[in-house]
Amino acid sequence: MNMSKEDICFISAYDMREKIKTQELTSLEITEIIIERIEKINPIIHAFCTPTFDLARETAKKADDAIKKGEKIGILHGVPTSIKDLADTKGIRTTYGCKIFEHNVPEKDAIVVERLKNAGMVFLGKTNTPEFGHLAISYNMIFEETRNPWNLERTPGGSSSGAAAAVASGLSPLALGSDGGGSIRIPSSLCGVYGLKPNFGRIPRDFKLIAFYLLAHYGPIVRYVRDAALMLDAMKGPSDADKFSLQKSNINYVDIVKETPRKLKIGYSLDLGYAKAINPEVEKSVLEAVHKFENFDWQVEKAKVRLKKSYQTVVTLVTAGFAYDFKPYLKDWKEKMTPSFLKLIEAGLNYTSLDLVKAEYMAMKFYEQFYEYFKEYDILITPTIAVTAFELGKSFPEQIAGKSVSPAAWMPFTYPFNMSGHPAASIPCGWSSEGLPIGMQIVGRRFDEATVLQVSNAFEEIAPWQEKLPKIK
Repeated sequence: MNMSKEDICFISAYDMREKIKTQELTSLEITEIIIERIEKINPIIHAFCTPTFDLARETAKKADDAIKKGEKIGILHGVPTSIKDLADTKGIRTTYGCKIFEHNVPEKDAIVVERLKNAGMVFLGKTNTPEFGHLAISYNMIFEETRNPWNLERTPGGSSSGAAAAVASGLSPLALGSDGGGSIRIPSSLCGVYGLKPNFGRIPRDFKLIAFYLLAHYGPIVRYVRDAALMLDAMKGPSDADKFSLQKSNINYVDIVKETPRKLKIGYSLDLGYAKAINPEVEKSVLEAVHKFENFDWQVEKAKVRLKKSYQTVVTLVTAGFAYDFKPYLKDWKEKMTPSFLKLIEAGLNYTSLDLVKAEYMAMKFYEQFYEYFKEYDILITPTIAVTAFELGKSFPEQIAGKSVSPAAWMPFTYPFNMSGHPAASIPCGWSSEGLPIGMQIVGRRFDEATVLQVSNAFEEIAPWQEKLPKIK
């Protein structure tokens, strides 16, 4: 074996799968190497909150045995994978980052987890998240806060905090994230990895909460675009349990991701019509990155996107949902809720039915604006977020580019696409002067994850980022 242990931790899941198939590397060998790295690195960055190492070893051994016996195997056969702690895992503690459920052990898997298991994943454990994914950082009252692998004093973002940090650190080739307002794309941007929020309904969900009911998506967080396609193929498809799940798609994403579209018209916006401030290094990196697409003879131009400020709309939908879901818990659990989570619940209790109708109407109007945009363009490019990773322990940066800003000003680009449902990805596109990753958001037409993945793959080929690794000590 010519590769070092570190090399193995950072190879693509696609290549890992191929080596497991031929037994050039066994699933058990890979799993043991990754577990060894987790045991070394996780006490520093706190990406995993509930490891499942014995189960991983057992599953990896069975995966190797199946190959030796010539049995039929799944598309993720033997590949180590982590699951965000918002998705139920049968027999494995699932806390949702919430003290109320600190010792909760689900009796069945979430649909998406069941599909990943059926595809042959080796389950490494649960990754850290804020309480019910309500923050874009990682803080909760059960586990230690996840740290950014590129600078341990900075936030990894959230709410798929542990997922993105684990992937960036070589602790998990594949990670399941979820996204209700940017929770896949934000930490992917801050941790320098690739994260895809598929079209709403592409991956079915199990409904436990009203909050995020119309906003939440499951999706992959990975280091290579092709790995996202691989994981999406394992998770996609309808389920009668989710009335919003989409009909079966005949597209095999891992097969088409390498195809480069002949003609595309790409528009870009650095403000979506309402973002007030952006870090100059982020702006520069995204502008330089978007013009790289001209290498493919694609048309690239600045687009006129004029959204109304949309944060209050998503806040109304989410907080009213949290209020409905958690009002019964307030009497006994109020003191053990994250203060910011409690604040959202209490705010939601004050909304009227007219407030909710207005929010739903505004969400519909956002969709209509993007419907008009995609009549003219194939892709929309924006920054993923307006900043690089800020100080750990803070919920938001107080200033951007020297301007005092509101708490939501650093993440204006992601949540509109939760309300519209369009597929959107964050891809690394540069580095700040401090050596922190910068992300670019690639948004596609409704139902068109294929083009988002193809454009992402084309960018990865001309501007790869994977050779640069975080130095964690």
